[in-house]
Amino acid sequence: MINSIRRRPLAAYITLRSKTTAAQYVESRARDAVFEKFMDKYKNLLKVIAIQDLILSNPTRTPPSVSLDFLNRLSQKLHLNRGAASFLRRYPHIFDIYYETTVSQPFVRLTDVATQICREEAEAITATLPAVVDRLILLLSMSKSKSLPLRAIFKVWKELGLPDDFEDSVICQNPHIFSLQDAHEPHTHILKLVDEFPLRHLRPAVEDWRVTECSKEKSEMNSPVEMQYCFKHQYPSGMRLSKNFRAKVKEWQSLPYMGPYEELREMKPSKVGMRRLEKRAVAIAHEFLSLTVEKTIEVEKISHFRKWFEIELNMRDLFLDHPGIFYLSTKGKRHTVFLREAYERGRLINPNPVYNVRRKLLDLVVMGRHQFPCDN
Repeated sequence: MINSIRRRPLAAYITLRSKTTAAQYVESRARDAVFEKFMDKYKNLLKVIAIQDLILSNPTRTPPSVSLDFLNRLSQKLHLNRGAASFLRRYPHIFDIYYETTVSQPFVRLTDVATQICREEAEAITATLPAVVDRLILLLSMSKSKSLPLRAIFKVWKELGLPDDFEDSVICQNPHIFSLQDAHEPHTHILKLVDEFPLRHLRPAVEDWRVTECSKEKSEMNSPVEMQYCFKHQYPSGMRLSKNFRAKVKEWQSLPYMGPYEELREMKPSKVGMRRLEKRAVAIAHEFLSLTVEKTIEVEKISHFRKWFEIELNMRDLFLDHPGIFYLSTKGKRHTVFLREAYERGRLINPNPVYNVRRKLLDLVVMGRHQFPCDN
């Protein structure tokens, strides 16, 4: 049985990780200066988005706003080390602090520029609803039961580019595809693909790279057969790769595995079986990241899907063991994983409409207190 297989650290197969604690290894791993520089800005964007969502979730006030006292009480949870007011004043192009005379206390609302960006993001999501439906189908299809807990999807709705009312606008509007069922726990629902929905041949995103790589005259792989189970690897400049390391990666690349949309079969407990299960977990993580708008997600969020995707490995260890495929950053008091191949110089290589709008908000974060450039 799968559960009976005892995990052997992938270090034995590929990364040759030394015997240190997980925390020590995270701190000592090779850092990518490009991703770390990007995370310096992105970590503050995540805080901005968290506050923005709190403001927009209070429709009882027009325009939507929350009291500064309310945000101060949430400062620790939002990782606002110097308090809410200090953080908000760093971004005058996004937040407007004003005094509400009727209740005699300061409130916070979005500026017109930030409100317009929110509006543009909602419009971009609405314009791409067919793609949103497809992403949700693919996500559910990676589960053996073709179902996932709704609460887990709620944790990643923004990463998947779902509309904030996706229960109504996506699930209820497509009863021929999705169904909501009661779970065995109170106040919990399961989102499931309907039994009658015909699942076409599902193609993982990595296949697109394999096709492109095979068509190159000077490919790193010798034949399409070698390419069949490969993943794109790229490393930060200056990272030394030993001959032994390269040999281990090449051996791992040729290892057959069951894809993210294939049903997991039982296998005999063995070293080869364990390695194939581990490679399948890499394939699922790769596909999950490929389905996200920005090709990045917090490790804690993707870990909520382990049970449903039949992954027995620790997700953080998985990302650390494959530095050529994933990059794990610990900035901002959170572990954030990026799909390496999707990025170049801190930007998506193939941006999408929702990502383009979100970059506008990131630009405001980077601008901080600086003024908009004057038109000549």
